[in-house]
Amino acid sequence: MASAASAPPTSANLKRIVAASLIGTTIEWYDFFLYGSAAALVFNKLFFPDSDPLVGTLLSFLTYAVGFAARPLGALVFGHFGDRLGRKRLLVLSLLLMGGATFAIGLLPTHATVGATAPVLLTALRLVQGFALGGEWGGAVLLVSEHGDARRRGFWASWPQTGAPAGQLLATGVLSLLTATQSDATFLSWGWRVPFLLSGVLVIVGLWIRLSVDESPVFKEALARSEARKSAGADEPEKLPLVSVLRHHWRDVLIAMGARMAENISYYVITAFILVYATTSAGVSKQTALNAVLIASAVHFAVIPAWGALSDRIGRRPVYLIGAAGIGLWMFPFFSLIDTGGFSNLLVAVTVGLVLHGAMYAPQAAFFSEMFATRMRYSGASIGAQFASVAAGAPAPLIATALLDSYGTSTPISLYVIAAVLLTLIALAFAKETRERDLSAVDAVTDDRPAPVAPADAHRV
Repeated sequence: MASAASAPPTSANLKRIVAASLIGTTIEWYDFFLYGSAAALVFNKLFFPDSDPLVGTLLSFLTYAVGFAARPLGALVFGHFGDRLGRKRLLVLSLLLMGGATFAIGLLPTHATVGATAPVLLTALRLVQGFALGGEWGGAVLLVSEHGDARRRGFWASWPQTGAPAGQLLATGVLSLLTATQSDATFLSWGWRVPFLLSGVLVIVGLWIRLSVDESPVFKEALARSEARKSAGADEPEKLPLVSVLRHHWRDVLIAMGARMAENISYYVITAFILVYATTSAGVSKQTALNAVLIASAVHFAVIPAWGALSDRIGRRPVYLIGAAGIGLWMFPFFSLIDTGGFSNLLVAVTVGLVLHGAMYAPQAAFFSEMFATRMRYSGASIGAQFASVAAGAPAPLIATALLDSYGTSTPISLYVIAAVLLTLIALAFAKETRERDLSAVDAVTDDRPAPVAPADAHRV
């Protein structure tokens, strides 16, 4: 049976913990995606006005990619202190950093006011956003994974993952409302600032909820065991979490990075690059493209917990494989539907793409959490996820836009996503199924000593 220290919370407490993680990740992703949508729609005009329109979009997406470059640093710093001090404190800090940077973007002067200083300031704030998000994801999913019961960990841990489509939904919804009610001139003048400034209100709400939850019981138990061994003089000096991860879990880090390739690249092609492709190549209006992403994001939000629940029944790897293979098969039909210029076809293309993406994204939280031991889990999960984002999500809209500019067709973009799918399938081929692992059973998991399987009657709510 699970020890008292790691006994699962009541159903009501677990729901509050899930809500705290979800509201925080929603706000963080709202801030992050808001920048991506603005990069596609207005930043090229406001911060890079002297460039050709498509080149301006490339430069705008380049500042977008800079945020991803800071995410590994955030993963390292937040992972280190999250494994030493706990999950909750670092999650509060990440929310404050992200919200503050996004609010400041809403106050930035544009190129017309301060010249070249404007894109420099924009890039600096984007770095802060990326740093904060690099630390947010690991802590949010671990807080739920380490509180939840083993039988339904995939379901409960998938809820913080819905923060991504919820944030996308919120960001796209606000932008869609503004573009529908304002003229282009008004939106470029001041309307674009409104959703960034709203972040300040959202952060206050998020902090109020996030401060109300307890630290992970699995982490507290592991910390207590470590302190007890130190007091008894029976434990060697504790290694840095990063060192322990690279020593015991380097294969898991590589698997996590490979698994992220198809998931990350396909998501940013479907949600960020699509705003460029649909408006420039398919002749779709900006409002129509935003509405399609808005509706598809709502569907994405709904299917993620369902995919997470399925991973509890058949395993993390099978569900992940469904999503990866599905995305690879969907890319050519995806662009063909968009090329028709019809809203219904555009909606089908984006919605099916995000449903398949959800099959990868939903089990990812539990899957990555179950790969690593408790006192290095924040570092391991964050490093695996965020280092991959530099090679995957960061350049995805930039590469897709450059391919479109060079070839004038979607074919090389489809092949680009399919290549990422192949990398993910290779990574999953080397991965072990983790569904039955007990997160609280061990302090460390070496390469040749897998984590024990949870007893059949453990961790039941």
